[in-house]
Formats: sequence, C-alpha cells, structure tokens
Amino acid sequence: MNTLPGTLNLLLGSIANFSEIYLILILLKLSLAWFPTVNWYNEPFCSLNRITDPYLKLFRGSIPPMFGMDMSPMLGIIFLQCLMVIFNNVRLESA
Repeated sequence: MNTLPGTLNLLLGSIANFSEIYLILILLKLSLAWFPTVNWYNEPFCSLNRITDPYLKLFRGSIPPMFGMDMSPMLGIIFLQCLMVIFNNVRLESA
C-alpha cells in the first residue's frame, strides 16, 4: 500500500490553500495602502507589513513605476495566482 500520492496531494493542496490566504493578505495590504490615515507602526498593520513585505520585496524594482505607482505587487499577485492554479490542478493518482 503506497500512501505517497495521497501525501503529495495533501501537500500540494495545502500549498495552494496557503497561497490563497497569502494572496488575500497581500490584497488587504494593498487596499489599506490607499488610506493615508493607516498607521503602519500600530498593530495589526505592523504584523501585516511583516508578513507580506518579504515576498513583495522580491518583485520591487522589477517593474518601473508607472504614474508614480509601484506596479511590482501586481507581478507578485500574478505569480501567486499561477502557483494556485498549478497546485490546484496537479493531482497524483495512486497505482
């Protein structure tokens, strides 16, 4: 009895679910950035920054700013969505 495909399916599904939750956190951060009264040094905004900034810094500088706006988070969101599609559609069958 081989449980490897079941374990890998569980792992791939978990990665897809984590990516979806992380995407929601990134979208929340980007939405809150439009409000100038948000104090990023107070909780829960500070935690949101600490969670999402390392990932978003990977893409910063890869796309030049347009109209004074940083478009690099868009690249990060597209990458996360691609990961979600891949991990949601890959299923291993047991023999």
